[in-house]
Amino acid sequence: MKQKGEKITMLTAYDYSTAKIVDEVGIPLILVGDTLGMVVLGYESTIPVTMEDMLHHTKAVVRGTKKAMVIGDMPFMTYTISTEDALKNAARFLQEAGVQAVKLEGGVTVAEKVKRIVECGIPVMGHIGLTPQSINQLGGHKIQGKTPETANRLLEDAKALEKAGVFAIVLETVPAPLAALITKKVSVPTIGIGAGASCDGQVQVITDILGSTVGYIPKHAKQYAKLGDIMSKAIAAYHDEVKSGKFPTEAQSFPMDESILAGLGK
Repeated sequence: MKQKGEKITMLTAYDYSTAKIVDEVGIPLILVGDTLGMVVLGYESTIPVTMEDMLHHTKAVVRGTKKAMVIGDMPFMTYTISTEDALKNAARFLQEAGVQAVKLEGGVTVAEKVKRIVECGIPVMGHIGLTPQSINQLGGHKIQGKTPETANRLLEDAKALEKAGVFAIVLETVPAPLAALITKKVSVPTIGIGAGASCDGQVQVITDILGSTVGYIPKHAKQYAKLGDIMSKAIAAYHDEVKSGKFPTEAQSFPMDESILAGLGK
């Protein structure tokens, strides 16, 4: 798609029914992101998310897809301690959850592990820029690559990941001109999130674009619907009708032969 100049769309999904809709629409890449920690499990960051959390949700997403490539997000500290750990956990995503690829954060520092995972037949998507698992080190959700030193470091990270064999690189919260330069300098597709329009593709958290996110909406997100408002109104209407006795009606009830009741209890 990059070679053809065709833009690439990626979305997150965390459950069967959502994945089924995303897949049927024709989105080619579905990421089961560790963002599920915040949008599904209620954590303040992605750091508490475990392999078991990820595998549980990823299995559901895989069951809901037929065409899309499903990518499992490797959670905090599941690939950084050793190459052996990285291989074991990446393999679990394929063997137990049924994904076609994994994603992990970092550039030069994880390149050797990425190379080994790819050598073992597991496709890897890279992720540089704002890497949420390193949020404590980065000092918050800040734009990355604004200085000559940090910009050059991101370019080197991208090149290291390309050399290691990744099939794509997520660029998160990177200035648009720098993302455009990185996109030109590497042969693999770049997938932007808060990285401008020059990336080869875009990824968003599905609850952000649907307007069902609770709380903070990031600058890079665009709400294509306001499902949160729709859900609130529907739930309130249901609550009111139950309290008032308007629900259920005969339309939601099941009849039976009244003569059966007449003989009961005698």
